[in-house]
Amino acid sequence: MKAMILAAGRGERMRPLTDHTPKPLLPVAGKPLIIHTINRLVGAGFSDLVINHAHLGHQIEESIGNGNQFGASIRYSPEGEALETAGGIINALPLLGNAPFLVINGDIATDFPFAELKPINVRLAHIVLINNPVHNPNGDFGLDSAGLVTNETENRYTFSGIGVYHPDLFKGVPPGKSKLAPLLRQGINNQKVSGQLYSGFWMDIGTPERLEELDHRLRQNS
Repeated sequence: MKAMILAAGRGERMRPLTDHTPKPLLPVAGKPLIIHTINRLVGAGFSDLVINHAHLGHQIEESIGNGNQFGASIRYSPEGEALETAGGIINALPLLGNAPFLVINGDIATDFPFAELKPINVRLAHIVLINNPVHNPNGDFGLDSAGLVTNETENRYTFSGIGVYHPDLFKGVPPGKSKLAPLLRQGINNQKVSGQLYSGFWMDIGTPERLEELDHRLRQNS
């Protein structure tokens, strides 16, 4: 299974750190944030990787290269301007192929066992949900006892930014900017989106304070 890391965001909340450095290259415990993600994916058996980029994207390609140093093969999907999540994935579909693929946000940190997702039977999507963090108290989606994601408004969990998608999820969506949530909700309405709840370590590295918190955590555990 191929995997894609979403790395095209501007990182506005990280400014001024991201004025001259793309968010995925911000250092955490001595190496760029995105390298931690690459190492975890490779360790879980995902070695065929695609990375999209926009803001200062050339720095990402120059820093990471073709992936050989990580035991991976890395290809890039450049965007003139960030295309949002679905738009970025659609732009990269020629590199991702016709089989289901894993996508992970480039600005999260987690110890989620990615290898668990390889045998998942995906109709349109399978997403990983987490208990609601402080910055998203109302959650995004529900999850029923059969493992289907729901659009219920109560007892919701937060989408972790980790999902396996079938290319058919994006069928008929024109190239350009587009968001992922409306496509997921449409698939949910058709009962074609499954999910699982993960209660382990997960962080959204969206602010300098959380970046510092992650740095402290990783240095303590190293």
